Amino acid sequence: MDSDGNRDARGTHANPVPRPAGPPQVPAVPPRPGRAPDTPPAPEQVPRISSTVAAWLDAARPAARPGIWRYGYHPPKGAPQRLAPVTVVGMLVPLVLAILVWSFWRRGYFPYKSVFVRMFTPDDWWWGGSAVSPKPVEGRTVAVPGWDALWVYDGVFFAVLVASVVMLGSWRAVVRHYVGRLPQPVRGLVTALFALVALSLVFPEAFPGVGWQPVPVVDPLLSLTVLITDSYGLMASALFTNTLYACVTLLVVWPFARLGDWWPYAKERLTSRRENAAPDTAAVPARPRSQWPDVRDAGQHQAAELLTAEVGGGRMNDVDCARVEHALDVARRAATLDAFRSTVLLQGGAAWTHPSGARDLPRRAARHDLLAGQVRIGRWVAAERAPLPYHDAGAALGPDVLGTSLLAIGPPGSGKTRTLVEPVTEALALQALTGRAAVVAVSAAGDPLGADGSFDVIVRIGDPSSVHDLDPYAGFDDPDEAAAILAEALVGDLDTVGTQGAATALAQLLGPFRAVHGRFPPLAELRELLGGEERALTPLRERLAASGDDVMRGELEARVRRTGVPGDCGRALADRLALLSRPAFADFFGGGGPDRTFALRAIAHHPLRVRIDLPARGHEEAGRVITRLVLAQFHAIAREGGRAHFAGLVLDDATGAVTAESVRRVQRLRSQNAGVLLVLRTIGEVPEPLHGPLYGAVGCRMAYSGVTTWDGGRFAQAWGTEWVETTEVAKHTVFADQPMTRAFHALRKLLTGKAVTTDAVTVRQVERERWSASELAHAVPAGHAVLSLTTVEGEHAPPLLVDLRG
Repeated sequence: MDSDGNRDARGTHANPVPRPAGPPQVPAVPPRPGRAPDTPPAPEQVPRISSTVAAWLDAARPAARPGIWRYGYHPPKGAPQRLAPVTVVGMLVPLVLAILVWSFWRRGYFPYKSVFVRMFTPDDWWWGGSAVSPKPVEGRTVAVPGWDALWVYDGVFFAVLVASVVMLGSWRAVVRHYVGRLPQPVRGLVTALFALVALSLVFPEAFPGVGWQPVPVVDPLLSLTVLITDSYGLMASALFTNTLYACVTLLVVWPFARLGDWWPYAKERLTSRRENAAPDTAAVPARPRSQWPDVRDAGQHQAAELLTAEVGGGRMNDVDCARVEHALDVARRAATLDAFRSTVLLQGGAAWTHPSGARDLPRRAARHDLLAGQVRIGRWVAAERAPLPYHDAGAALGPDVLGTSLLAIGPPGSGKTRTLVEPVTEALALQALTGRAAVVAVSAAGDPLGADGSFDVIVRIGDPSSVHDLDPYAGFDDPDEAAAILAEALVGDLDTVGTQGAATALAQLLGPFRAVHGRFPPLAELRELLGGEERALTPLRERLAASGDDVMRGELEARVRRTGVPGDCGRALADRLALLSRPAFADFFGGGGPDRTFALRAIAHHPLRVRIDLPARGHEEAGRVITRLVLAQFHAIAREGGRAHFAGLVLDDATGAVTAESVRRVQRLRSQNAGVLLVLRTIGEVPEPLHGPLYGAVGCRMAYSGVTTWDGGRFAQAWGTEWVETTEVAKHTVFADQPMTRAFHALRKLLTGKAVTTDAVTVRQVERERWSASELAHAVPAGHAVLSLTTVEGEHAPPLLVDLRG
């Protein structure tokens, strides 16, 4: 705990992290001449700092989905989509058919061509007979309106033909597939070329050297105006014809402009030109994170230069950088940037060091990224059911997912402690050094979590050499609150004893005792009071009578009257207290004096690192009571407001700790900036009525390799089902009717040994379990686990396979 990490051998642990090269010395970094200390420097080329810490700071940490290791993560690019050949053929076939149909139409080979035009026009416009032949009409300005009607008829048929080709041939999808992926300005040039080709079909006379006839677009519109106005006057007006030509040109060019994004590209180019042409605006190069741009943006340029020198000189490690960034966030919220600047200039990279004096852990066994607040536990397997962003990406945990609590189940030897509990404990301990978290780790008997130097407080229950003792009342002064915590720990797992009644019985003793002595009784003395022993009750009665506190005296008498009555919970409480009143625990739970007692409530006010070692073998039931006690205390502490740092509780063995009340409280932790890691060997260690509520209370669930089908069934129910597309292929024997066909089939069967069959393919959507109980029990390889995550913001990661060795 006294080591700051300077004497650790470099490279002796997995994935060594940047560490200070020497004692933190604050170099004198005077301000540049010619400007005030905290004025921004003139725009210049930003120099790069070459150091391990700087490279770590400047590494990319893009936003990613929950559970993805962000340090150096590169989001995968989607596989390039390829159009099937049938799609391209389907585009060309309608075009060829349309050209053929239009050719027949123009040459008059189309059958029944005149039916529709004669149906919607007067009969006196046409000569009799089956052929479409216009005739002059008397009394009209337009002598032969049939010709204009035919032009309009051609235009309508051409428009319908073009629309049919576009829809049947999927032209929009094909053109967007090939043209939409082109970068600018290539896309704009290609679409402009297509627009010119389309305009040459509409206005061939405007393009020298083009000899084809115009498509029926302009002439049908002119003929339509003639039929509507019964005059050629508008056609003689230059204003009308020019306006019509302009509208037709815009309609032809508009689809290509949208496809090529002409207008957004033009605005982008115009904006960039204005920025380049704007006077007195020199482009300031973006500073890397190793040069503390956030500190400079806050106006603290001298502090930023000092921190930059500290990083470049190797006098700061990753813990120091994360701690200073956290201090900057706090200073911004509290508007104390001047105090931030003074502290940095005085202490440099050692500013805001943890009260223990430690700037790193004695050793690390996992990979950590303190800027993102993550610890890497493995690698997501690129399986079929895994989304593309998770393929071969690192699997990581942080307070964002631990805040919803995590339940991990796996048989003994599956590696739960090594691959999950120790990395998470180590990560929370490192974040405690930065001021962002507090951690309480409860170790199983004989298996301490991490080195002793990684913790500020170590409570070894039952070990005479333990420096600290555990306060069973967590430092609370309210008798009712202390009684509720103790009742949950003692009888929370018993169905025959109500927790509320047990809390009332304890409060009736704790209140009077505190009123007399100013403190709560040690557990050994509390057991005597619960048993109704006169040697403990008589002095308490006398002191209460002498003080005149009739309220507390009434509380005590009510408890005495209930002692020994059928249905009294005092006997059950005393029996459970007997487990903690053994000679091995004589100096614990208040029996060793107040000087060495540690109250867990301290984690609500300080980023402490606490480890509680359960008693060794022979006291398994006592260990479960202690685990329930710590869990109940943690829940009560998490409810307190005013805490800015994350509070994490790690239970290496949660056997017997899960009760109906604790399940309800676990679900509330996500809104209290706290979380619990529960580890079990099997769900059978939890009462069966609590199986469903427990899986629903936690946001993250982890099933290790080797779980039983009973455990897997609970996970399968919690993870639910999903819709998947299945393809079924059925082979049907072909029975021929013709003699020759039957002969060929017989010959083929004789040569190949197989009957002639045909495939019937059925594709359908079915609802399937994400992971079935059988898959979890038999298909998860050794060293792997299936993990699902939920963040405190509500983002989800589906249950995916994780390689804990990768």
